[in-house]
Amino acid sequence: MRRRESDDFGPLRLECRRGTKKDMPNGVDAESALDLDITIRGAFPGAVDYARIKIGGLRRFTRHPITHARLRLTHGRRDVAASAVIAQANMDVRGRPVRAQVEAATAHEAIDKLETLIRRRLEHVGELWEPHRGPTVAPPWRHAAESIVRHPSPSGEAGISRRKSYAMAPCTVDDAVAEMELLGYDFHLFNEIGSGAAAVVYRGEPTGLRLALVAPALADQVAPFQLPVSISTQPVPCLREEAAVERLGLMNLPFLFYIDAAAGRAAVLYRRLDGDLAVITPAG
Repeated sequence: MRRRESDDFGPLRLECRRGTKKDMPNGVDAESALDLDITIRGAFPGAVDYARIKIGGLRRFTRHPITHARLRLTHGRRDVAASAVIAQANMDVRGRPVRAQVEAATAHEAIDKLETLIRRRLEHVGELWEPHRGPTVAPPWRHAAESIVRHPSPSGEAGISRRKSYAMAPCTVDDAVAEMELLGYDFHLFNEIGSGAAAVVYRGEPTGLRLALVAPALADQVAPFQLPVSISTQPVPCLREEAAVERLGLMNLPFLFYIDAAAGRAAVLYRRLDGDLAVITPAG
């Protein structure tokens, strides 16, 4: 394990490299252990070694190569006592992004929950893998440009702390749902291949999955799909970012799909587990 020094205000980062078999207890073979990049914000005694065992041993649950694995542990929202720790893992599995994020009262409990969730998603990758698609067809979240900013909202609503922008490769509704599951989100912004329109698939009634198009009139042009997804007929609001933040707060929404009036493109504003807000937009 190699430690990267940081200043008093930055995160502690550790790289966990493969060692000998005796370095990996609980029967985890060194050859199957991940090269795990760990970032810690806060004091979590014993969490690094525990993560090496639990998360580092996940390689054996997939036959596909995991080319990158990152774990981040941070303190949760201060106003939620039961969510003292947030654990997030990001992996690149043969070009496919696999992500999971959980909340728990302790770091060890969060790592346990994260290991269970990532294990299921790694097994899911094997079931859904389509070699003809490859990394250039799946929505390339792994290549997303991300910026971190903090602008407090005048209304008192949490400010936007992160912005992500990525090139949306066209895909079907079924593919978008699969990507949503692997990324661990409750929604997924993508370019629907039949209509050519920006769209969001998300969890909602009555079928459990819903599709919203930036132009609902194009619903009859959506490419055929197999999953029980219902299509929303509601128009997507055209708002400036400040108004979108205000609407999200007033309606207590987990996310808001809207057209950015200033940029003239689709965007999704959503709540992060730490209470801050983030924005996702298509690149270009």
